[in-house]
Amino acid sequence: MPAVTPTPRSPVPALTLLPLLPFTLLAGLVLGGWSPLRRLDVTVTETLHGYAVVHPLWVRVMRVCTDLFAPWPLRAAALFLVLWLVSRGARRLAVWVLTTMVVGGLLGPLLKLLVGRDRPVLPDPVAEAPGLAFPSGHALNAMLAAGVLVVVFLPRPPTSTRTGQPVTRAGPLTQAAIWLAALLLALVTGFSRIALGVHWTSDVLAGWLLGLAVIIGTATALGVWPRSASPPHS
Repeated sequence: MPAVTPTPRSPVPALTLLPLLPFTLLAGLVLGGWSPLRRLDVTVTETLHGYAVVHPLWVRVMRVCTDLFAPWPLRAAALFLVLWLVSRGARRLAVWVLTTMVVGGLLGPLLKLLVGRDRPVLPDPVAEAPGLAFPSGHALNAMLAAGVLVVVFLPRPPTSTRTGQPVTRAGPLTQAAIWLAALLLALVTGFSRIALGVHWTSDVLAGWLLGLAVIIGTATALGVWPRSASPPHS
């Protein structure tokens, strides 16, 4: 009887813990009112607010960023992407995009209710936002969208069950541009929320971490890691 070679376990499920553990720690520090984190949040918020109140053009730029990359525009873009992927026969990727946006979209409001953190209250606010603060929904959804951009448009290897899910033939420069666009999408959106005084820094960091955990978890579950984004196997 021929020996059966065991399939090596993927390290990706364990990698899901990399962003999830610091997110959990951050949530615990927020719930516990850890004073160093509180001082950091207040210092950053007050510094950026002081700059914003005397620079109206800066405020307008930040508002454009925060509105352009708000959760609902990103979800609408994701829906169009899902339809486009289906039309190209990439149904697994389409299911992954939909699953990722839905899971992240449900987790964010639920965790806001569980943590119950208030938003910054500032004199002469330059912007307002309803609801609770932790984690930032803008930062979470921007990270989800950034992950979708990377996973969908970077090259993917063939497997025994598919000939690959090629959406584009991305050369090195295109791949670098995809990574840069994804990074800027997440960073600019998250920063705009702090700059406008509607989120604490730790809210945004938590949104990024949670979004990254959702991306890794759903991409692993549905097997859609592209070659350039897949964690190395030993």
